[in-house]
Amino acid sequence: MTDNYDALETRSQTDRERDLFVRLPEILKAAMAASAYTERMKGVDPASITSREALAKLPVLRKGELSTLQKTALPFGGFIAKAPGSFGRLFTSPGPIFEAEPASNDPWRAARGLFAAGFRQGDIVLNTFSYHLTPGGFIMDSGARALGCAVIPAGPGNTEQQFELIEAYRPNAYCGTPDFLKILIEAAAANGRDVSSIKRALVSGAAFPKSLQEKFAEHGIEAYQAYATADLGFIAYETSAREGLVVNEDIIVEIVRPGTGDPVAEGEVGEIIVTTLDPHHPIIRLALGDLTAVMPGTSPCGRTNMRIRGWMGRADQATKVKGMFVRPEQVAEIGRRHPELGRLRLLVEREHETDVMSLLAECASGSDALLAAVTDTLHAVTKLKGMVSFVAPGSLPNDGKVIADERSYS
Repeated sequence: MTDNYDALETRSQTDRERDLFVRLPEILKAAMAASAYTERMKGVDPASITSREALAKLPVLRKGELSTLQKTALPFGGFIAKAPGSFGRLFTSPGPIFEAEPASNDPWRAARGLFAAGFRQGDIVLNTFSYHLTPGGFIMDSGARALGCAVIPAGPGNTEQQFELIEAYRPNAYCGTPDFLKILIEAAAANGRDVSSIKRALVSGAAFPKSLQEKFAEHGIEAYQAYATADLGFIAYETSAREGLVVNEDIIVEIVRPGTGDPVAEGEVGEIIVTTLDPHHPIIRLALGDLTAVMPGTSPCGRTNMRIRGWMGRADQATKVKGMFVRPEQVAEIGRRHPELGRLRLLVEREHETDVMSLLAECASGSDALLAAVTDTLHAVTKLKGMVSFVAPGSLPNDGKVIADERSYS
């Protein structure tokens, strides 16, 4: 699979960045037609947001806050200017969070990722993502049909009926979780059913370890993974190079220090923030709560967009210490007040039936005075007492974790 969905995938990164940030001001204007974005970006001149540095100064919208924010002005919390009736479909996902599907071809930008996984015009796709209330099934369905594929809207579960569909229609492609594909393969083998027509798959929604990839390959199935969400659709997708996930076109991805909107250096693990360039449904700096890191260079498959390492855990590491929440934003605030420090990690442990916390701070030349100052800041920011220890630069793990809860109650 050496061909590409279109020429956008192989343009220079310079050309791509120029295009994204030439278009961004108009997207911001469209977003600010909605009352919530107007309030959040009060005083912002959209025409001035023409670089990543400028974008990074805009406020972050956290996915974890959406459910509460939407309740202030149902259904979308004032983040969408258009009336619900102007959209193609209306959904909900756990939270609840209400989502709208633009009335357009491939509204979730899924076709590109499916194409990279080998889906082509004329394929028959067994789509086992849910079509009930949530967008998952429709995300894959619309992308596959935009490619010219026929789609079986199977949904999840009910393996007996799935076998009947597979044996009747002989689909050559699968969309769904990797776990359910594994169930289908194993149940077919145990019950003498034939699922051998399936030759390629695009999986998402669960971990996809190399061992499972190899298991599918043993059954003649070439499977790739995608990183997608119910709010945004396809964010990144795997290619034939199998080196990370390539970021989708027409979106801007930032990797920031958890609890902040501050970009991290390339290769450092941080939280994923996405801005979409859809004028009908713009989303500005949505923090997904997932961790990843940017991979250096470009993919051997020839696609030139940013690559990420895939899902690497959750950024929402808030925990309770002595009955009070401690959040990543507070750890980040300590770092802001003391720029001499590098990475920070707050350890929460249990000693003598009592919660204790200690802050590990990378520092090249720590002094007693700085140690005392950071200790005071820790208390001032968290309202809790804790120890501070300086460690050598580069000694803390690059895993995006800023709060490590290591308490055991056994």
